[in-house]
Amino acid sequence: NRRLYREVFLAAEGIEEYLSGVIMYDETTRERSNSGVNYVELLESKGIIPGIKVDKSTTDLPDFPDEFYTQGLDGLEDRLLKYRKSGLRFAKWRSVIIIGDGLPTEEAVERNAADMALYASMCQQAGIVPIVEPEVLRDGEHDLARAEEVTQVVLQKVFEKLADYKVDLDGLLLKTSMVVPGSDSMQRAPEEIAAATVRVLRDTVPDDTAGVVFLSGGQTPEQATENLNEISEHKPLPWPVTFSYARAIQQEALQVWRGKDENMPAAREAFINRLKLEQKALVGDLN
Repeated sequence: NRRLYREVFLAAEGIEEYLSGVIMYDETTRERSNSGVNYVELLESKGIIPGIKVDKSTTDLPDFPDEFYTQGLDGLEDRLLKYRKSGLRFAKWRSVIIIGDGLPTEEAVERNAADMALYASMCQQAGIVPIVEPEVLRDGEHDLARAEEVTQVVLQKVFEKLADYKVDLDGLLLKTSMVVPGSDSMQRAPEEIAAATVRVLRDTVPDDTAGVVFLSGGQTPEQATENLNEISEHKPLPWPVTFSYARAIQQEALQVWRGKDENMPAAREAFINRLKLEQKALVGDLN
């Protein structure tokens, strides 16, 4: 069923008009499409760059309640070389930062930033472009100002550690949260979210960073698209900016598909329609 879920998206006709890369799981790299073609090769044939999630998910940070660090550094060098040989050209590493009472702690931010920097250095040594993804979670009651403050602290620390580990920024992508208020807080207009997001990025992301890609972070497809559209209104920015969404571009298609073969064409149509909206949002042309 997981393979069929991937078939809905990866084998959809015309996705190369809207997608430049796809982040895959290790399992996906060994699967084949309904046509019998390996998914890595299928993406390459479409001119889409295949990438790989290399972290091994988050676990509790000892003695720091409600905070996490990301596993996966052990054996990473060997895995990266294997992935490079199998045709994968970029990698992703995600950490999560919680906003709460007294959170995040300085120690949690420091630990996750250092791990991301070491991962990025290993990637570049292996000839793979790293994506660093310090996700500031949306869960909670924090307001927009608090989200902006934490995101600023996190990104400052991440780029400090990237410099310490001598990571080449023009060969690195930042995958970042938009600055949004907590899900249990009063929601704000896309214009306010875009302004806060751009302020943080201009203050923290060096101009020589290769690019900034946004995660959707629990936003609805409509929210993620509208907020991206408003961020695009602030261009020109020092770096290329685009989306790197999962749920926000897949959710509508999955609701149509529901695991049934007969629904696959309609699900793919829903997927392409959302991608078209994201493409418009990238140039601030939703309206």
